[in-house]
This record gives sequence, structure tokens and C-alpha cells, in this order.
Amino acid sequence: EVRLVESGGGLVQPGGSLKLSCAYSGFISDDYAIAWFRQAPGKEREGVSCMDMTDETGHYTGSVEGRFTMSSDNAKNTAYLRMNSLKPEDTAVYSCAYGDRAIYCVPRFRPNWYDAWGQGTQVTVSS
Repeated sequence: EVRLVESGGGLVQPGGSLKLSCAYSGFISDDYAIAWFRQAPGKEREGVSCMDMTDETGHYTGSVEGRFTMSSDNAKNTAYLRMNSLKPEDTAVYSCAYGDRAIYCVPRFRPNWYDAWGQGTQVTVSS
């Protein structure tokens, strides 16, 4: 079983920045992926970014590319999502997820590929 805990959400003004953290623990595969998803009220869950943890290559959805950066500290089993130039449309609950295959990090990665999820952290972008 893998457990994930997100932190770092909050209220920020448009144009501001936040950095989310995802600490994961448990039985971690040697070949795995971590992804960030978000869900706004009344909308479907959307993949934001993912990382193949074998080589730290990543993918981003188009609406965040150039503004969001995913990184990791493997020694701490922690992944991060740095969000810059935030917009009101970025408002959502952000969740990180673990997939037990690194190949789950591809363009248009799907939430149903991921096996374990954190509880989510609210990000609100508003003036």
C-alpha cells in the first residue's frame, strides 16, 4: 500500500505562486510515476503533470505548460508542483497520485491508471 499526503495549498492572488508538496510512503516500486491532478467544482478531474520517476521526465497539460514545474526529491520520497503566474481558472482541489509503472506518465495520462491517491489540497486563485 502506498500513502500520499499533499500540502501547500491556499489562497493566492492572480499572478501569484504556490508550491505544492506530495509526500509518499509505503511499498514503492522501482519503476513508478507520480502525477498531479486537479478537480474544480462541476468539472471532471484533469491531469496537470506527471513524472516518470526512473528518469524524471515529465509531461504537462497544455494550460499549465510554461507556468507549472514538477520536481522531486527521491531521497525524501517527495514530489513538488511549483505553480507560477496563477490564474483564477487554476482554482481546484489538487491531488497527487502514484502509479506502479513509469510508463503511466505519458501525454494525456489518465487518472484511472494511478493506484493510490492523496486526500487533496485546495488551491484558490482570487483577488
